[in-house]
Amino acid sequence: MIIYPAIDLRGGKVVRLKEGDPNRQTVFSEDPIATAQQWLAQGAKWIHIVNLDGTFADTVDSPNARILEAVAKFDVKVQFGGGLRTITDIERAIEQGATRVIIGTAAIEHPELVSEAVTRWGSERICVGLDARDGKVATRGWQNKTDMTPLELGKQMVERGVVHALYTDVNRDGLLQGVNVEATAMLAWETAMQVIASGGVGTLDDIKRLKATNIVAGAVIGMALYEGRFELADAIAIAEGKDAG
Repeated sequence: MIIYPAIDLRGGKVVRLKEGDPNRQTVFSEDPIATAQQWLAQGAKWIHIVNLDGTFADTVDSPNARILEAVAKFDVKVQFGGGLRTITDIERAIEQGATRVIIGTAAIEHPELVSEAVTRWGSERICVGLDARDGKVATRGWQNKTDMTPLELGKQMVERGVVHALYTDVNRDGLLQGVNVEATAMLAWETAMQVIASGGVGTLDDIKRLKATNIVAGAVIGMALYEGRFELADAIAIAEGKDAG
């Protein structure tokens, strides 16, 4: 199981939102590069970067693109998402150093784009965002709710060659109230995709519970790390089947 420390970027700063609400934002750092180095020093092999400017403004033109380029030059793999809604957006992110890109809104609005991306860059470079609010897929920065469930969208994406999925329980995101282990594991079982859990990780017990499923592929951790609830190195140790501490 892979641990993905999250760096959510807005205007070039590291922020965290509660339940994806742009009006409930906390700035944790004005130096995203230093933040990335901090996670690298604790053993991160992947970093999860989200361009919130792209998510909310429907554009990827912001200081965040330069930060992606800088972080990608380190000895780390970068999973990158936020506002990637055209093939040009995806191509730009990959050229800037993203190891894997996350397609969220476009997977619902333009599913043929997912097929094209998988064909062009391969299934290892593409991840779909199965973001759910109250059990239904949410798009446009989680501001819009659709009538489709994550499982329904996931099965459609499998048919388009998708292997990796990021499942975020929006109702838990940034609240530290516990990750939705059951829904994440169910999604992995029902779709056979490599599903990464996101939203609500608050303690190392959450990581242990995800690990114990033997099917969840990874976990994105944000607020818990920024509030010092536990050390990233300990979460990585649990994910790799070692003792933490």
